Amino acid sequence: MVDKYCVTCHNQRTKAGGLLLDTADVNNIPAGAEVWEKVIRKVRGGMMPPVGMPRPDQASLDGFVTHLETTIDRAAMAAPTLRRPIMHRLTRVEYANAVRDILDFEIDGASLLPADEEAFGFDNIADVQGVSPALMDRYLAAAWRISALAVGSPKILPSLETYRIRGDTSQHDHIEGLPVGTRGGILIEHYFPVDGEYVLAPRLYRNTVDTIRGLERPTTLEITVDGARVHLAKFGGLVDERESYDRPRAAGDELEQRFRIRMPFKAGPHTIGVAFVKYNSAPTIELLQPFGRERVDPITPVGIVELDRVTLEGPFNVTAAGNSPSRQRIFTCRPASEREALPCATRILTTLARRAYRGTVTAEEQKRLVGFYEKERAKGGDFDAGIEAALTYMLVSPQFLFRIERDPAALRAQTAYRIDDVELASRLSFFLWSTVPDDELLALAAKDQLHQPAVLERQVKRMLADQRARTLGTNFAGQWLFLRNIRGLVPDPDIFPDFDNNLRQAMQRETEMLFESIILEDRSAIDLLTADYTFLNERLAKHYGVTNIYGTQFRRVPVANDARRGMLGHASILTLSSYPNRTSPVTRGKYVLSNILGTPPPPPPPDVPPFNETPQKGMSMRDRMAAHRKSPACAACHQVMDPIGLALENFDGIGKWRTSDNGAAIDSTAVLWNGAKVDGPAALRQAIVSRPQPFIRNMTEMLFMYGLGRGIEHYDMPFIRQILRESSSANYRFSSLVLGIVNSAPFQMRRSES
Repeated sequence: MVDKYCVTCHNQRTKAGGLLLDTADVNNIPAGAEVWEKVIRKVRGGMMPPVGMPRPDQASLDGFVTHLETTIDRAAMAAPTLRRPIMHRLTRVEYANAVRDILDFEIDGASLLPADEEAFGFDNIADVQGVSPALMDRYLAAAWRISALAVGSPKILPSLETYRIRGDTSQHDHIEGLPVGTRGGILIEHYFPVDGEYVLAPRLYRNTVDTIRGLERPTTLEITVDGARVHLAKFGGLVDERESYDRPRAAGDELEQRFRIRMPFKAGPHTIGVAFVKYNSAPTIELLQPFGRERVDPITPVGIVELDRVTLEGPFNVTAAGNSPSRQRIFTCRPASEREALPCATRILTTLARRAYRGTVTAEEQKRLVGFYEKERAKGGDFDAGIEAALTYMLVSPQFLFRIERDPAALRAQTAYRIDDVELASRLSFFLWSTVPDDELLALAAKDQLHQPAVLERQVKRMLADQRARTLGTNFAGQWLFLRNIRGLVPDPDIFPDFDNNLRQAMQRETEMLFESIILEDRSAIDLLTADYTFLNERLAKHYGVTNIYGTQFRRVPVANDARRGMLGHASILTLSSYPNRTSPVTRGKYVLSNILGTPPPPPPPDVPPFNETPQKGMSMRDRMAAHRKSPACAACHQVMDPIGLALENFDGIGKWRTSDNGAAIDSTAVLWNGAKVDGPAALRQAIVSRPQPFIRNMTEMLFMYGLGRGIEHYDMPFIRQILRESSSANYRFSSLVLGIVNSAPFQMRRSES
């Protein structure tokens, strides 16, 4: 098989793809497992032999790959290769989640900590999680701020928080969470550290000449706190409009003074709403055909009044530390006398440290924490100040910031062993919840019961059914499918004037909710590609041409258009794989090959000619790609990528359905990498799911990397295949894939240091 179909290209002379098979020893396949794993991946994916080259029948190919896999797997399972202990630093997402679960206090990790380094598409890969003095300074600053806010320190100085609305957000419709009958504005979740007075100041959007739009009509701005109205301000009309044109900046500042309020707040989280009373939904008469995006031109005075930002300043005139949820979580006891202070502090800090350190708190760790409390008390601080000082240390201690796994004492070098249950609890929790273990996990770990197969399976299924598992949608899928990147996409407003931030957020949320439904309902992973349902709100429904969907809230709806089934029909994926001004069959093809099938194409050669960005009228993308492929430097890779993208050409650069491109009718027929003929998105999807193993294998690999916090090596593939074999009987239900990873040797075992 190798001599007849592979060596022709993959030899020492031609070196196609950098793969040499003429020197490979077929009589000792395990010794060359790293090379043969590359062969397995390409042949299983239908990529080799390429279309146009001599090709054996499918049964022969399957038998060939099965022989390679069986031989490698048998040798690997007899002597599994395990990694040494690695130290994981908490990512900023994990840090924020941990603070939430330990202190009952929501923080914005992105505003406190820098972005994490990424490798293999994920930011939790231990090998690239460096620690610098500058990063430790940020951790220390975050710990000071968090501990002061959580404890409710009376020494907190007034600060100014600014909540901005993204410039391309349209504000002509109701925002979910704000009162019915309003439009636009912002919904703010703000944590007030102490009882006191705070100043709330909304600011309106002004165009480039400092003029507030829409003042020709009377408007009302409403401010609510926890759903109750606290302020109503009327503005606009002839007088305000005239003043705005005569002296725009001064008049605008004076007008906004009507919105400014100073009021008392109790400590804890509160929801603040700032919105405009909505009088009607009719478009303005100045526009013949309004765009979906309300604000396109930054100069025009035509439009509606919009909110730009809200500032929140305080506290002033502090009256008390209050009784916030975080204080209730922290102060589980209060000393009645000074004699009771130290035992009470010890109890508080030990309880918090058990969750923060993910296990039993040693006598030395307890002594160190209590020492910070005592030092603060010795300087004259009260009981709360002592707890605050110790809490600050806890949030920067290595036991909290790092997931440290140590070899047992007196263990011989290079010995394989099972990790203890406390470490297993942490691995589980950060894998499925991106946070610290809860009390149930820690209790089972303390009893050394968590590793028992029946107990472990119950815990995994409990965790997947918990709402905290939604983090797999925002964190895991957000990185695997690049959904996080959609926040940085800015399609050309001249070509896509209907695209706004409302649509951007809806696109991302649709795909996240589909992934979350697969997790929480324990559906087959294949449903990610074939689901006959999706999640829409009014903005996204209009984009898709779906009728009778109203409001900003998302709801589950059946998919009527076969081309929209699964995530390959989602506008998020289609926009992510396009250019700002047009579609890109190459980028879409590469996305499917890399993110869906796990068989990425090679990088482009250095001599690639430029693509024709100024086509003649009537020249479709297919025509332009055909001209581009005439270059010998382009043809080899494009014949694999282009057919995938051309099958998706009915979707424009932001995922809207179309039938023509540049005046030419769209032809979505194509011949795929394996010779299959397709004629559009539905046929492409069917071609992929007819042999779903490459997709399932790739998704399992991504979960494996994410769960272990390291890259995949060739010696991990036998474990991946074992997971796939065991989960196939359950039709690749999500829980079966996760259980396969959790039960695997790499997840539960490691080898000792040399």
